[in-house]
This record gives sequence, structure tokens and C-alpha cells, in this order.
Amino acid sequence: MAAPVKKRDIERNVKNKSSGDDRSSTNSEENEHDAMEEQGMEIQVDFEGRSPLDPDYHGIKTLLQQLFLKAHIDLGALTELIISQNYVGSVVKQSEDLEGSDDEDSDINDVFGITTVINLSSGQNYPCIQQLRELLKQLASEHANDATNNMIKHVLENDSEPLGLLINERFVNIPAQISVPLLENLVSEIKRANSKRMPFNFSYYVLICKLYKTEDQKIGKKLKHKKKDNLEEPTTIWSNPEEEIFAEEATYSFEFSVEKESDSGLSGTWTEGDDEMVPYRRVLLFESTKLQSIIDKIKNHVS
Repeated sequence: MAAPVKKRDIERNVKNKSSGDDRSSTNSEENEHDAMEEQGMEIQVDFEGRSPLDPDYHGIKTLLQQLFLKAHIDLGALTELIISQNYVGSVVKQSEDLEGSDDEDSDINDVFGITTVINLSSGQNYPCIQQLRELLKQLASEHANDATNNMIKHVLENDSEPLGLLINERFVNIPAQISVPLLENLVSEIKRANSKRMPFNFSYYVLICKLYKTEDQKIGKKLKHKKKDNLEEPTTIWSNPEEEIFAEEATYSFEFSVEKESDSGLSGTWTEGDDEMVPYRRVLLFESTKLQSIIDKIKNHVS
């Protein structure tokens, strides 16, 4: 049975601000604010975190779609699983205590982010979990080095070292500060679930990150031996900036381009100056004992 809904304390009065430099992202969620962003204006919004509920189904599924794109995952079933275990994890919603808001078309019921964890151990008999396991094996086999590929297979096949899929998704332009209370709440909820002997006692976590690279980074290896002195340092932008700290602490990682799978209407088109950036995914694997120290580093960084 799902736990009763409860609100989490997350960052309030978060400012959604145009960066004012050449880096930009355009997607369907931001079109109505384009004019204000061009002028460098700020949009001040109150957010709150709370347990996922049935009405959040479509919002959560949309966030999962921007992460997994065309991967063969039953995202509807995965969304239902996230809602069913709502004693662990939070959705980000616009605060309901907005004063003076008479707009019937308000996005107050939209889901702006989801932070949760899914048990990927083989004992979890859900078809969507088996699909996630097969996806990780396939991606590691195709894109990881031998050591990383072997480690991914090891943690997936060894139930004595349970693996959790950390999901940390939100729409673009919601600042990284919001991730700290969401992740801290998640750690507290995992501990509480473990105290009740629920299957959340993980040895490892895997996190799939969204990042974007300048086009020349794709062909950098080919150019390096020809124009080593003239080759500019390639640019990498993390969709969720705090995930760069996760990457620094990860024991194993690999990445791959999703340029052919990307839907710019959903995930946005990123640019650096006049250059369109290529969407990538980076898969991180790290020990569960590192999670709290990673959150502490994120807290120091975003503050």
C-alpha cells in the first residue's frame, strides 16, 4: 500500500533566470517565457516537494521520456511503480499557497521534477525492471571499457550487492539548489524504509545523466593529430549541473551519444554560441556509502 502523501521541505522562492550568455535551451515548456528570457528577466516561483500521487502519472512519465528517449522501457509501468512506492521519493510541484493567483490555466498541478530510487536487483519481478537491467547490460557492452562492462554485469547479477537506479530528473532552468533538499529527503526515506526491512539497502547506485557537447567534441579525436595546437577545448554542459559532482565521485562510468534518438520538442535544443550541441547520456556507478558525501559536496557547490 502506498504511503499517505506528505510534503517535503525544499528550496522556496527559487528564481528561474535567463543566464544572459550564449548558452541556451529551447523546448515546449519554455516557449511562453521566451520574450522575458530574451530580456534577461527573472521568473520567481515557489516549489514544494511531496509524495508522488496518481494524478502525477503523466508528469512523471514525461520526465522519464526525456531521460530514456526511445529506449525499450515500459515507462508507463515504471511510472506506476514509482507512484506505488511513494514512501520513497518526491515530485517537485508548484506551491499551492500562491497569493493572488486567479489563473485557471495555472500549471500548479504539473510535475517539474522527480527524485527517487528503483531497486534493480534481479529479485524484483517487474517487467520494467527486467527491461532496465537489459538496457544497462546492452549499453555497457556497446559503450563501456572492459572493466566497467564487467562491473556493471557483476552488480546486476549479484543479489548480495543490491543496485539502485537513482532517478534525478527535472525540467531545464530549474536551478540545481533544488536538488539538495530532494536528495537529502531521499536519503532519510531510504533509511526509514530499511528500518522497516523494505528492499532499499543498496550497495551501489547507478545514475543516468543528461549532458550536451559541442559538435567538434565528437570528431575531436580525428582532428587532434592534425590540429593539436589549434583544437579548442570542447564544451560540455550538464542538464542537471549537480550531476557533474556525481560524475567526479563515480567509480565507473561510460557515455554515448543519443543524437539520433533525441526529440528536441521534448528535451530541448542546446546551443553554445552558434554551434548546436549534441545530446549524450553518461552512466555512473558508485558505492552507496558515497551518496551522503556527494550530497554534501553539492550543497557546498550550489551555496
